[in-house]
Amino acid sequence: MAHFAELDENNKVLQVVVACNQDIANNGGELSEQAANHFATVCPLSINGIKWVQTSYNNNFRKKYARIGDTYDSIKDKFISSQPYPSWSLDNDDNWKAPIPYPEDEQKYVWNETNQSWDLQPIS
Repeated sequence: MAHFAELDENNKVLQVVVACNQDIANNGGELSEQAANHFATVCPLSINGIKWVQTSYNNNFRKKYARIGDTYDSIKDKFISSQPYPSWSLDNDDNWKAPIPYPEDEQKYVWNETNQSWDLQPIS
């Protein structure tokens, strides 16, 4: 099955829906603007939606499978995850990185935004 992400005017993902592969193949094929436009006739945009962009459930194209809140970068032609914390920044591969590297031991940690540190994950 093909998947499409609905984008708002800021290229934020509003929703992701499934489309019929044959319908896509018959209307321009994978990753085509024609298929995206045709999909809009099958599944109308929501009130805040401005366009559909195909996404890959298996991460085969456009970096990653789109999720609600992600952003589509039309210049790089990929979906970028939403920023997990205000202090984190994108690296050269458009992955979010903490200002301090994750510890390289066998422990599990959680990011503490207030202290800008990795804290040991509480044992439950």
